[in-house]
Amino acid sequence: MDNLADEFTAQHKINSGFCAASTAADVLQGVDLTGTVAMVTGGYSGLGLETTKALATAGASVLVPARRPERAREVLEAAGLPANSVSVDALDLADQQSIKDFSARFLDSGHALDILINNAAIMASPEARVGPGWESQFATNHLGHYALTNLLWPALSAGDGARVVALSSTGHKLSGIRFDDPQFSTGYDKWQAYGQAKTADSLFAVQLDQLGRARGVRAFAVHPGGIMTELQRHLPVAEMIAAGWIDDQGNIDPRFKSPAQGAATSVWAATAPALGGMGGVYCEDCDIAEPTDTASPTARMAGVDAHAVDRNAAAQLWDLSAELTGINAFA
Repeated sequence: MDNLADEFTAQHKINSGFCAASTAADVLQGVDLTGTVAMVTGGYSGLGLETTKALATAGASVLVPARRPERAREVLEAAGLPANSVSVDALDLADQQSIKDFSARFLDSGHALDILINNAAIMASPEARVGPGWESQFATNHLGHYALTNLLWPALSAGDGARVVALSSTGHKLSGIRFDDPQFSTGYDKWQAYGQAKTADSLFAVQLDQLGRARGVRAFAVHPGGIMTELQRHLPVAEMIAAGWIDDQGNIDPRFKSPAQGAATSVWAATAPALGGMGGVYCEDCDIAEPTDTASPTARMAGVDAHAVDRNAAAQLWDLSAELTGINAFA
């Protein structure tokens, strides 16, 4: 268990030995996860599937909560994963009752949870309301995972050194938390809403790490990189061409990562021995990210903006999330 006297982890690279081109298999080379219980939300599509495959192949038992459980079982079976290494259960992150029911079933199993990767997300979706009128990206990407993690706290804190990974992205650079109107009650903008949700994912990791470290639970935010997956399903082709993500023939920008490369930073944050005693930081390219250099031409694509790792904002967001969901494992 980590020493409580440890200072906050510095938001600077640790020279991990890996890079943007590293794959999930690369970072798990020689790592034996036998006996490890992991959970990957959305672990049957895109980055989530690659994350599930990497963890299971290294010996972990992986539970995949899925909004479409039958589809998840079909995909995971087709992936040819090791026998009995992966299981599926129903979970809709946009439905707080579904989260409560799923969490109760997992806690009833009596298993400790060693790794929780909050991977599932929606991006730049049309305006939609869920639950008591919550904006859907904030509700699904952040509040759903906030509730899930808090409800699973007994299982996370039961083990020895659990890690929680929250999938953020450079989308966080589009918006901080709109504390005056987080639900976009007026003037919805799909990209600003996505940016707020990704900032929320990062701030969630900051505050969870602060609260959980006394029980040995550490948390990390992760930017997986640019990858073409089902996450882009709400985007018109013309918009992706205009953004330079694909050309008019449908060819993907060569700067994009493969799904296996995109899953690497999540897997690294969840398992790397080099991160022992660390937490509450934003990671990219299989290392702790540097703070954004605002003078750099890559400022929009690399590094973490100050608002996404601000400890005061993280505490304020946690309080807001607890108020909205009525859930707080640390109250």
